[in-house]
Amino acid sequence: MKRILLFVVTNVAVMLVLGIAASLLGVNRYLTANGLNLGMLLGFSLIMGFGGAIISLLMSKPMAKWSTGAQVINGSNDPTHRWIVGTVEGFAKKSGIAMPEVAIYDGEPNAFATGAFRNSALVAVSTGLLHSMNREEVEAVIAHEVAHVANGDMVTMTLIQGVMNTFVVFLSRVIGYFVDKVVLRNDRDGPGIGYYVTTVVLDIVLGVLAAVIVAAFSRHREYRADAGAASLMGRKQPMINALARLGGLDPGALPQSVAAMGISGKPSGMMALFSSHPPIEDRIRALQAMQ
Repeated sequence: MKRILLFVVTNVAVMLVLGIAASLLGVNRYLTANGLNLGMLLGFSLIMGFGGAIISLLMSKPMAKWSTGAQVINGSNDPTHRWIVGTVEGFAKKSGIAMPEVAIYDGEPNAFATGAFRNSALVAVSTGLLHSMNREEVEAVIAHEVAHVANGDMVTMTLIQGVMNTFVVFLSRVIGYFVDKVVLRNDRDGPGIGYYVTTVVLDIVLGVLAAVIVAAFSRHREYRADAGAASLMGRKQPMINALARLGGLDPGALPQSVAAMGISGKPSGMMALFSSHPPIEDRIRALQAMQ
């Protein structure tokens, strides 16, 4: 429930800010005396939908550092730090991407990758991960995160979120207009209370449904990152071992801004629909089935 609430609150906040900006700029004049201008509404929906997703993407690295307290260790002389940075560098070269920033943060066993572009990413591991796994398993987790970066998952997730947001904004306003004018028979020139109430309710309801779709794609993307880690490692067993180890640990909760780019989660019940990660058992089976 917390994940749904965070999603709804975040999107409502972004929509509110962008809505005010759109009003000031005059780009939301899709309600005219002749009815609903679908062309203008679509343009407004694109601005609202992709605006929030792109802003979130551009802010992803600084927000991740701030929300987790991650400390960048590139250039550190600590032997463990140098090993982590060297591991990331080796996988980055194999993947054909620029060297990411590397960071460590205090927390339960987990890791994540984020950043707006493939060649300016951040890869972070937790102190709990370093204390709970052997070096080969940590390397597999790092390879998984570098695979996320190489696959362009941050940008892809942003595009999908933008498309979903666009549909939410567009459909909620079209349906709101229909309810106001046809169902409630509002014959005034402007929209009535039915339009505003319906739009707000549908922004929330359709937003939750959109979250389910985005989460489903995210789970598919995790399998690709696992396979990418196996390829970077040259064999699949280290990634299988790392996942098996995670299965017996509590990965903790990452901040919402980077949760989808973490290594693990333990969804259950209805919340599995909103989980960014598939069950670890399914991921292990998928790796074992790889040729």
